[in-house]
Amino acid sequence: MDTDRIINISIRIADQPRIYLRIPHSQEETVRRAEANINELWRNWSAMEEFSDKSPTEIMAMVTFRFAQLYYSNLDATQQLDRTLAGLESEFDSLLLDDIRPQKD
Repeated sequence: MDTDRIINISIRIADQPRIYLRIPHSQEETVRRAEANINELWRNWSAMEEFSDKSPTEIMAMVTFRFAQLYYSNLDATQQLDRTLAGLESEFDSLLLDDIRPQKD
């Protein structure tokens, strides 16, 4: 049986010191993608004239909020999809059971 071994990695967010993490190997790609996307948004917003009056802390707060907003939007969509699929499953079960039940003449 292949277990998901724990690995040590480090990430850097914005201009902060490195963060050292111990994660399952299977999560490394997700962590690296998150790091890259956060840093890309950080760089883009830090360079925007529109945000030139913002401190690095304020920009990081905006980045954090944006990712939290995306997370909760995705969570809501997933929950709605789960409810829709459960409803469809119930309808299919009902249709199948109607076909199996003996017909009254």
